[in-house]
Amino acid sequence: MTAQTVVVKIGGSTLGHNDTSLEDLVAIQQRGVRTVVVHGGGAEITKWLSSLGLKSSFVDGLRVTGEEELRVVTAVLSGLVNKTLVLELMSRGGRAVGLSGVDGGLIHAAISRPALGFVGEIESVDAPLLTTLLDAGFLPVVSPVSWGSCGDRTSLLNVNADDVAAEIAVAVSASSLVFLTDVQGVLDERGSVVSTMTAWQVEQMIGSGSIRGGMVPKARACVRASRVVPRTRIIDGTAAHALLREFEQNPGGTTIVA
Repeated sequence: MTAQTVVVKIGGSTLGHNDTSLEDLVAIQQRGVRTVVVHGGGAEITKWLSSLGLKSSFVDGLRVTGEEELRVVTAVLSGLVNKTLVLELMSRGGRAVGLSGVDGGLIHAAISRPALGFVGEIESVDAPLLTTLLDAGFLPVVSPVSWGSCGDRTSLLNVNADDVAAEIAVAVSASSLVFLTDVQGVLDERGSVVSTMTAWQVEQMIGSGSIRGGMVPKARACVRASRVVPRTRIIDGTAAHALLREFEQNPGGTTIVA
């Protein structure tokens, strides 16, 4: 029987909050669950850009990424954040390998909105690279920095980490995709958690403004993945052992179904 595969997206909103997410990831791996981690790090990027005198600007939640910003994005995500996560997982007994969407040609993207600069949308994911690592007992930790064409040359590209998590989950035929956030799940207009949502409900709540900000790309990523991935979830990653509770009944959070 093939072990189940879980893709977990860790966002900058949960990193550094002294939660149990990394401990849980190691525990899950040691139980034999094949696990892929995708991480963001937007707050860290903004901090480093500011220290270099560069302003952060966004369009529809996407960071405008010129050549200078791209250097910082790459250094922070694929360097500092990625290797810190790998170190933290290994120090807890995990077997982790850090890589970006560039390594081995893992994630190919294309620039679809030139006004955003070096920002790409995913065209393909090289699943065999990840399955090779998973088969060898490793936990891949993926930075969303990817590669693609920019005019007449190949370039690094900044890709939304939520989209990376969804496309990787589809590519590796994951049994579950879990987004860790700093809220209990998708909240309705009264502030109550919506336990189960359809794609239609997601778009309705985005249109009404109930789903806004950073929750929009997460919800839409879940919708896309849910067409292939049996279970797509948005949960509070700052709650103690939230990931371990995903293997129990009634774990809380929001489930998005196709």
